Amino acid sequence: MHTRRIGDVEVSAIGLGGMPMSIEGRPDEARSLATIHAALDAGVTLIDTADAYHRDAHEVGHNETLIAKALASHDLGEDVLVATKGGHLRPGDGSWTLDGSPRHLKEACEASLRRLGVEAIGLYQFHRPDPRVPYAESVGAIRDLLDEGKIRMAGISNANPERIREANDILGGRLVSVQNQFSPAFRSSEPELRLCDELGIAFLPWSPLGGISRAGELGSAYAPFARVAEAHGVSPQRVCLAWMLAKSPVVVPIPGSSRPQTVQDSLGAVDLVLTAEEIAELDAV
Repeated sequence: MHTRRIGDVEVSAIGLGGMPMSIEGRPDEARSLATIHAALDAGVTLIDTADAYHRDAHEVGHNETLIAKALASHDLGEDVLVATKGGHLRPGDGSWTLDGSPRHLKEACEASLRRLGVEAIGLYQFHRPDPRVPYAESVGAIRDLLDEGKIRMAGISNANPERIREANDILGGRLVSVQNQFSPAFRSSEPELRLCDELGIAFLPWSPLGGISRAGELGSAYAPFARVAEAHGVSPQRVCLAWMLAKSPVVVPIPGSSRPQTVQDSLGAVDLVLTAEEIAELDAV
C-alpha cells in the first residue's frame, strides 16, 4: 500500500469512509465487519467516521461503535488512524442539523472517546460550520481539546479557503486536514485543494465517487472516465480515485463502502498510473 501523511502520521494513500455502513440502506453488521476487515487486510490505515453516522435517534455514534468493534477484533486494528467528527447531528428522521457550540463539541468528543475506547482520538474534525455560532468559537473548542490531549490531531470539514486559514491560525498552525466534498460531479472544492497543497495540509475528499447512490453511475455519467477505464481494463471508480491521487500528494480520498469487493477495487487506484493526457482529459470534465 502506498502511503501519504496526515500531520505527523503516515497513512494509506486511500482510506475507508464508514458512513454507508451506518445510515439508511446499511448492510447487516456481519457484512460491515467483513468490509472493514477486508480494508485492513489490504493495508488501509485510515478510517473516517462521525458521531452523526447513524440511522435512528437512539443510536448516535453507531458507526464509531462499529469501527471500534472491527478494530478490536483484528490483528492490525491498532495500526489504524481513526478520524471522527463532531458538530453535525441526525435527529433520526433522515434530516441533518448543526450544533457548533463549544459545549456541544466538547461533550461530543467525550462521547466519541468512550465509543472508540481510546484515551485520545487520532484525528478529530469540526464537521460543518454552524451559522448560529462564530466559527472562531467552534474551532476554539477543537483547539482546547487538542491542548488538553483529548485529541492528537485537529481537522475541519466543509470549509472554504477563508475558514481554512482562520482555523489554522486559531489552532496555532496545527491544522492537519480539511475534509470537503470533491468528485467529478462536485468540483467547487478545487480552491480548497490548491490551498491545502500550498500549506501542506491533508485534503480528504468525501463522496469522491459521487455519493452512495451514484457511485455506480460514474462511468455512464462521465464518458471520459469510462474511456480511460476501458483503456486500462479497470473500473471508472478506480480511475476516479487515481485521478484524485495525481492532483496532489496531500490528497487522501476516503471512499465509503459497505462491501469487501468495492474496498478492494478502490484500493487498486494506488497502483494505477495515468498519463498526462488522460489526466488532462479527466480534468476537462
